[in-house]
Amino acid sequence: MIAQTPPPPYYAVVFTSLRSDIDNGYSSMAMYMEELAREQPGFLGVESSRDEAVGITVSYCDSLESIKAWKANMQHTVAQERGRAEWYTGYKTRICKVERDYEF
Repeated sequence: MIAQTPPPPYYAVVFTSLRSDIDNGYSSMAMYMEELAREQPGFLGVESSRDEAVGITVSYCDSLESIKAWKANMQHTVAQERGRAEWYTGYKTRICKVERDYEF
């Protein structure tokens, strides 16, 4: 699904990850994190795609403050720690300001 976002400006958090061979609850945690993120003030939408090894998730937020609050969320912090310890061999997070969008 393509996230339905408001007119710009808003922010995108691009999370690109390389998975390890360990599942150990990854799928259920990923679903829970998305549910939890949707409840956060400032959340606008999410898009995600994953193949066997590489995943890209783009989350949209209304402000840098809402991004900081999500990063500091205690349950999200636990998921981040497990990600580094078990689920990912590497990742990169990019925060971008969306100045313009258009669609077909």
